[in-house]
Amino acid sequence: MWFSRGLSHVGIAVMHVLGRLPLVWVRALGWLLGCLLYGLAVPRRRVARTNLRLCFPDKSLAEIRVLTFQTFVYFAQAWLDRGWLWHGAPEVVRQRLTLSGAVNELQGDAPVVIFAPHFVGLDAGWTALTQQLPRPFTTIYTNQANQVLDAWILAGRQRLGTTQLLGRDAGVKPVVTALRAGAPLYLLPDMNFGPKDSVFVPFYGVLAATVPSLSRFAKLGRAKVVPVVTRMTRRGYEVQVMPAWPDFPSQDIVADTTLMNLQLQSFIDTMPAQYFWVHKRFKDRPSGEPPVY
Repeated sequence: MWFSRGLSHVGIAVMHVLGRLPLVWVRALGWLLGCLLYGLAVPRRRVARTNLRLCFPDKSLAEIRVLTFQTFVYFAQAWLDRGWLWHGAPEVVRQRLTLSGAVNELQGDAPVVIFAPHFVGLDAGWTALTQQLPRPFTTIYTNQANQVLDAWILAGRQRLGTTQLLGRDAGVKPVVTALRAGAPLYLLPDMNFGPKDSVFVPFYGVLAATVPSLSRFAKLGRAKVVPVVTRMTRRGYEVQVMPAWPDFPSQDIVADTTLMNLQLQSFIDTMPAQYFWVHKRFKDRPSGEPPVY
């Protein structure tokens, strides 16, 4: 345990140093780290390839391999970018995060659920919103087993702006209370959290266990749903706020969740290598279907 904590302290110290380096250097180091992870993290490489083959059956094996490699590079670069996101000068952070699109959807104090898919820039998107918009934001947080890393991540995500990270084990009530009080919820519902409380809806034509939390929180909080998609660029990140979805949520939670995945596909198609393909998105299968991993 002490050895693990010691390594964590060393890693955090490295991130402090990265926070002071030019972005081009950080990205170069991220490229090298991505190459290393691609070569060593064989199980996760297989997961990413399986996901990409299932979701893009028309792509050749060579194209899948390229996308898999790019996924690891973007993942590593985004991880090292947390050095400047969480430790860099605030003015540098603001300069590297471009907030665009229907930003007016997030102004005022109306209840908002932000649909923030798992692209590599999810922490950059959160930081851009909390730093650049004058209202409190909330998100749901899962505590890390490593207490040193847990404290570091919590501090980083609460560094700029007015924020509240609500523990997943605290339940729905504090999330809904914050929503109704005017704090937008930055929600990331596009992962496999197990079959409990999930519905099987298509994701690129493959049934995927998906939590219908986007629809549920929008109903409970009497909130509109606003997608926010973050793209890594050479200069940092572009954080695009999209118009609120009309007639969402509906009375059909399965239809709402199906629509969420369909919209997500349209976002992914614009930058497939920046999505979180290393996650076992299809781990749980409908009854009678074989495992895919």
